[in-house]
Amino acid sequence: MSEIVSFPQDRTCPYHPPTAYEPLREGRPLSRVSLFDGRTVWVVTGHAEARALLADGRLSSDRTNAAFPAPTERFKGLQVRRAALLGVDDPEHNTQRRMLIPRFSVKRIAALRPQIHQTVDRLIDEMIAAGPRAELVSAFALPVPSMVICALLGVPYDDHEFFEGQSRRLLRGPGQSDVEDARHRLDEYFAALIERKRREPGDGLLDELIAQRLETGEIDVEELVALALILLVAGHETTANMISLGTFTLLRHPEQLTELRAEPSLMPTAVEELMRFLSIADGMLRVAAEDIEIGGETIRTDEGVVFSTSVINRDDSVFEEPDALDWHRPNRHHVAFGFGIHQCLGQNLARAEMEIALSTLFERLPGLRLDAEPDSIPFKPGDTIQGMLELPVAW
Repeated sequence: MSEIVSFPQDRTCPYHPPTAYEPLREGRPLSRVSLFDGRTVWVVTGHAEARALLADGRLSSDRTNAAFPAPTERFKGLQVRRAALLGVDDPEHNTQRRMLIPRFSVKRIAALRPQIHQTVDRLIDEMIAAGPRAELVSAFALPVPSMVICALLGVPYDDHEFFEGQSRRLLRGPGQSDVEDARHRLDEYFAALIERKRREPGDGLLDELIAQRLETGEIDVEELVALALILLVAGHETTANMISLGTFTLLRHPEQLTELRAEPSLMPTAVEELMRFLSIADGMLRVAAEDIEIGGETIRTDEGVVFSTSVINRDDSVFEEPDALDWHRPNRHHVAFGFGIHQCLGQNLARAEMEIALSTLFERLPGLRLDAEPDSIPFKPGDTIQGMLELPVAW
């Protein structure tokens, strides 16, 4: 490439990779991109290379490493302290993950489906009662996963305005000080909640961790706070964005929506295709702990590595006609949930929420449509999780 592409960049269409990434799609499986501060790092865009590297223990997720890449000035506010799960390596990562896996198993999530359905139906009832128009992000897409993760963790949903607001600041800033302050406020919130639960136990995941891990001395309050924070933020932000952007995408693809309505059994495969197609978490980050040779290149120790999920999931050597939305696509090996040891712990929950939310929404509101010109509806910038800022609809 004659010119290095800057990363990240805004999308011009909310469900397609940024047009500025076209040179990355046409080039080698590994290229170089520049970050906001001028630092040049590796960007991985090849599907096979991405899966190999995401499973490679020589790449570190430790954000406190001075060599760890920061895609934005704001991100530096997240590097002050170690993040649970996403920001630690084995063996610490494995220890944390093993504490949580039982609550996110296929069997446990299947048992939650009736509760998720009740939540979805209740919110749609409220929309219908207030209709025939709604702003879908605030009325539906955000409350569904927020209510579900609160019930699972044992976090009072009455506090949702506080933690949703702080989560927005944590992920979107605008500045480093906002991120640091949001993290501090959430830390204080969870420390107080944990202390309250030690006196008055409940039946959520946090209560289990307090009784089985904290009181036994296996973990301390600081580590439990970090685990609670990542579970709460990741548990509602990502799925809320998938529901809002998934709805927008379906409304903009009427033929695929018609097929889905005619064959509701396609919804599980449709969710997988939407995950691939939308790739809302675009830009997983790592730093090399050792030299790694891959794709005809050598990643040197302490060099930063960025995984452009939106481009990896459009690799035409793996996905035929990758820019098309296809419920019958034979290859489902997308990396929207990551890959390797850091593959999303909550993916079973996310799938269930999306399946139930999207299928019920379009079943109960058959006349659902956008209530504004598509080009006028705001969506999120490229330096955060992708999704709709607002989604005006009518029925």
